[in-house]
Amino acid sequence: MMHNPFHGVIPATITPFTSAGGIDFDAATALTRTMLAAGCTGVVAPGSLGEGSTLSFEERIELLQAIRAGSKYGNGAQGNVILTVSALSTRDAVRQAEAAAQLGLDGLMVLPPYAHKGSWQEHRAHVAAVLRATNLPCMLYNNPAAYGVDYLIEHIAQLADAHANLCAVKDSTGDARRLTAIRARFGTRISALVGLDDCAVEGARMGASGWIAGLANALPVESVQLWNLAQHGPRESCDALYAWFLPLLRLDTVPNFVQLIKLVMQENHTGTETVRLPRLPLEGTERACAISLIRHALAHRPA
Repeated sequence: MMHNPFHGVIPATITPFTSAGGIDFDAATALTRTMLAAGCTGVVAPGSLGEGSTLSFEERIELLQAIRAGSKYGNGAQGNVILTVSALSTRDAVRQAEAAAQLGLDGLMVLPPYAHKGSWQEHRAHVAAVLRATNLPCMLYNNPAAYGVDYLIEHIAQLADAHANLCAVKDSTGDARRLTAIRARFGTRISALVGLDDCAVEGARMGASGWIAGLANALPVESVQLWNLAQHGPRESCDALYAWFLPLLRLDTVPNFVQLIKLVMQENHTGTETVRLPRLPLEGTERACAISLIRHALAHRPA
């Protein structure tokens, strides 16, 4: 049976940048170690939170090498490193998938083609080309709000029937019924993972096998604790931690989520808020309100 790396808390990693605009590879390695040491099962990069659309192919490769270096434990084991396959063209997406195997990565998260909404037939051809290009286990990413494409159960079934290496779906619809529908239709054949931070507890209670997490970059210990409590209880402890965490988790679901999560990291002394153009750091009232929320939450962090 194919190894399935899609379970537990898997941070969608930020990409740390230097003040000069380059990637801080040492910081990427260190962040990976920190998140895995907290109990995350792996990382996925470079997606939307990782500003993947701003990275060249060569930068992607170097970043993943740095992350892989941080994924190795002292006992010879290693955490899972999953490549986000995201491109304007199918040809470039296939190139990324082929590179993942060469780098010794553990799986792929496959996004729709950037900018092209198109028909289901076109999207099926795109995803199928990526799945055929690799023997690695793959997770389909469904985020209709972000990409204008909604992969329905019948679409997932067509892909799963034709490609044994499609193992999971990251669902960012915010509709918990999608998670139960995946479980009902596919059983253990396809894992369902929750893709919005402020749906993590609901996802776990609906039977999701994992959480692709954003705030885990800044607060990995609390993220793993929340997920474990959501899965195994006690419920009262989970609800108390969720009530504290939820204002921060909601930062993952708004347009400036990249800047906001990096700002949480800066306030928590686990990173910087540096982003790459065309993004800019937050300013004015938005920044002041975010800092007030973040500092209040960090000052009242549960013991």
